[in-house]
Amino acid sequence: MTATPFWSQIAAQAKADGRPFFTMAPMEAVSNTVFRQVISHAAAPDTFFSEFVYAKSITNPNTKFPVHGRLYVAAAESQKPVVQLWGNEAADFASATAELRDRGFKAVDINMGCPDGTVIKNHGGSDLIRNPQWAEDVIAAAKTSGLAVSAKTRLGYSKVAEYHDWIATLLSQVAVLTVHLRTKQEMSKVPAHFEVIDDLIKMRDAIAPETLLQINGDVADYQAGVALAKAHPGLDGIMIGRGVFANPFAFESQPQSHDLHELLGLLNMQLDLFDDFATRYDVPRFPSLKRFFKIYARPELGATDLRNTMMDAKSTDDVRKILAAYQAKMRVTNHS
Repeated sequence: MTATPFWSQIAAQAKADGRPFFTMAPMEAVSNTVFRQVISHAAAPDTFFSEFVYAKSITNPNTKFPVHGRLYVAAAESQKPVVQLWGNEAADFASATAELRDRGFKAVDINMGCPDGTVIKNHGGSDLIRNPQWAEDVIAAAKTSGLAVSAKTRLGYSKVAEYHDWIATLLSQVAVLTVHLRTKQEMSKVPAHFEVIDDLIKMRDAIAPETLLQINGDVADYQAGVALAKAHPGLDGIMIGRGVFANPFAFESQPQSHDLHELLGLLNMQLDLFDDFATRYDVPRFPSLKRFFKIYARPELGATDLRNTMMDAKSTDDVRKILAAYQAKMRVTNHS
């Protein structure tokens, strides 16, 4: 039995609404409490996944990949995220999930698809595709906690055809299987392989019909996800990652137009949340914020110069001053 109350409830509500469930992908230095709150304010998915968390670090603060603020959940968040764990030692997953359960988390996801060289060198992420016994062992260990256990992976390590054996291995072991529709070697350099979705659904139906199947890769927004699910009956969930960088309102069920003023309002919110987070943890540092400026100061809205100016900022206060000057200038222009 792979079904769990956590995921069953999410899937049932989405099905009642006549749509797939939607999640925001685990993204390193992105999916922390700060950005989760920004996206929730803009348009929230059904649930979020956390940043990558090294399983051993949850009970051992002296690892080379410490937790820092990755598990921090702000009081304003309506629910705790699904914690994405990486590593390959079963004992670490048993102790980590027990600790997460005691902290009130309801679900964990096992990272079996990250293509990052450091993660793979340390036997996590996509390295589990090449070592399926490790994958089975960490799933079994995580389940001892009683938490809902899911996995996110890719079609294969080197070749797309590897999914026939690899995905079949995982389907009966997890509550949700999220498949990024590329191989590790392909990274994000080729289009996602939508052509295999129907085959994945057939495999799921034959091997583990209770397992929820979610896909990831090249899905821009809610409307694209709904269309994809309609085109592939039996697909349960849609995970959006990079789509939120093109549109922070990606999970909006009824698309609206959003002007620069509204987008800069989200940026100001992120600056405030970032400063609050910085009082609790020494990470992330200010330079990590710069990757987000392109989300809000968009070229198509005439904000290229604004974005370039913000890239020279040294602090959140610098950014606020730049925004205030820009908005004052816009008010003058609009009234002249």
